[in-house]
Amino acid sequence: MRHCITVIGWLAIAACSSSPAAVHPSPSPSVNRLPTTAAKIMSGGCGGTQVYDGGQPEWLTAAGAGNNPNGLPYTITYPPTAGGFIFGYPLKAGARTNGANKILWVVGIPRDGSDLHVTGHPQNATKPTIDQTFPANSSPGEIYPSIVDVPTAGCWHFDLSWGKNKTSVDLVYG
Repeated sequence: MRHCITVIGWLAIAACSSSPAAVHPSPSPSVNRLPTTAAKIMSGGCGGTQVYDGGQPEWLTAAGAGNNPNGLPYTITYPPTAGGFIFGYPLKAGARTNGANKILWVVGIPRDGSDLHVTGHPQNATKPTIDQTFPANSSPGEIYPSIVDVPTAGCWHFDLSWGKNKTSVDLVYG
């Protein structure tokens, strides 16, 4: 009887300590997922989103394999699982003749070969909409270069998804 109890005990310990298959859980929103105190809040955010300069969070730097652009404004999505570096800052609505609305999306959860889908609409409106897809074929890091143009000025809400991961961001277009 004592042998059975010992075996059951060891089986219980083994069951509790066995390592599951690799899983990429969504990081929980926490202070260490937000920009450091060295980040400066800039104008250009809207809705629940801020635009920052400097002081990138460590997870964002790691996701970009240490190659994120320096000196560019960036934003963090909600939940904080991705960031966007804004090359065409400030963003402009309509056709641009000078520059582009280039955003380098850096995702903190591995792409695993999944395309990035970006859908958007003006905040507090359902139309007009945009729907774009960007391939997972850039490197180094978990990055998606993009140009995100919108037809009208204002605060735009974007939903981003890759694989089973989803996040959102609000950006102002002048």
